[in-house]
Amino acid sequence: MSKKSFFKSYRKILILWLGILIAVIIALLLGVDEKIVVFGTLVVGLFTQAFAGLATLIVMIPLAGPLIVKVLTIPFFWILNALAYLVSVLAIRKGYGKDIVNSRVITLALLVGTVIGYILGHLLPLR
Repeated sequence: MSKKSFFKSYRKILILWLGILIAVIIALLLGVDEKIVVFGTLVVGLFTQAFAGLATLIVMIPLAGPLIVKVLTIPFFWILNALAYLVSVLAIRKGYGKDIVNSRVITLALLVGTVIGYILGHLLPLR
């Protein structure tokens, strides 16, 4: 892929990340609380699929790219599973059997929603 076709194909993602970077720098220079900047970046990144675009750019790095993306995404599912087990243990100790079922259903729904969102994000083009 030539440089010209690369920038033509990924122009929107690169502009989006450049905009996010500039907004973060300006917000931090103006003294906005770091928690608000992080939350705003997460919200913008999730709604604009900027994180999926960044992952796409990282995957294009030969040999190391796919490994980096796998290392970054797999712990997310481990954390969700660990939180579900933690809630289950605490609920069992308190005697809340119904809460165990609810936490498992919520975890499963979140995982299924994440997978569906990932699939839709790749099916719908970034125009």
